[in-house]
Amino acid sequence: MRKVIDKANTRGYADHGWLKSHHTFSFAGYQNPARMNFGMLRVLNDDVVQPKMGFGTHPHQNMEIISIPLKGALSHKDSMGNKRAIEVGEVQVMSAGTGLTHSEFNDSKTDEVNFLQLWITPEEMNVKPNYQQREFDASEQKNRLQTVVAPKDKIEGQALPISQQAYIYRSDLDANSSLDLKSKSSNHGFYVFVVDGDVQVADEDLGQRDAIGVYETDNVAVTAKSDSSLIIIEVPMN
Repeated sequence: MRKVIDKANTRGYADHGWLKSHHTFSFAGYQNPARMNFGMLRVLNDDVVQPKMGFGTHPHQNMEIISIPLKGALSHKDSMGNKRAIEVGEVQVMSAGTGLTHSEFNDSKTDEVNFLQLWITPEEMNVKPNYQQREFDASEQKNRLQTVVAPKDKIEGQALPISQQAYIYRSDLDANSSLDLKSKSSNHGFYVFVVDGDVQVADEDLGQRDAIGVYETDNVAVTAKSDSSLIIIEVPMN
C-alpha cells in the first residue's frame, strides 16, 4: 500500500475577491510540481463564489468535468444549449471532448455558493461533448457508498457517465461507522476527500477538507471518528 496525504492547509489558495478557491492540485496560478495529480484525477478545486458573481463563458476540451455543490445553487449555461441551476444534492458531469464553452454564475443576491469541481483525464480523446446532471437521494449515501459517477460503459444505477474508467462515490458516515473500499482494478487508487467531520483512512487521521490518496492495494479501511461526509474518487493510476 502506498499513500499520499494532502492536508487542507497545504492546498493552493487564490482570492480573487468574487472567488475564493482552494486547489488540491496545481491549477492556474498555483503550480506545485509535487501536486500535479493523483492518477487520472487532475483537478480538485474547492470554490466559494460571492453573490451575483461567477465564471464568464470559457472553453474546455478533452476533460471530464464534475461539479458537486456543497452550499447554494450555481447557474450553468453552455454551448450545447443547456441552461439550468445545479443545487445541493445534485451532481453535474460534462464530457468536454472535441470542445465546448460554458459559464457558471451565483444568482443569489445574498448567499455564497460553495462547490467542488473535479477534472478527470479522459481515456478517449475528442468524443462528442456531453452534459448530464442529476439529483441523488441523500439517504442512499448514509453509512454506505453511493455511486454518482461511473464509466460510460459500466454505469451503476443512477450514476452519471464519463469517458474514463473512474468512479465517484459519496458517503455520509455516522460516528464509529466504517467502510471497506474495494477497488475495481489493481491499477486503481482511491482519493478520499473529507467534506466534513473526522475520519481514519488507511490508519491516517483526517479532518475537514483533508484528503488522502491510497493505491497499490485492493482494500482501504475508512472509519468515522465523528459524523462525517466524504467524496471518494476511484481512478486509474496510469
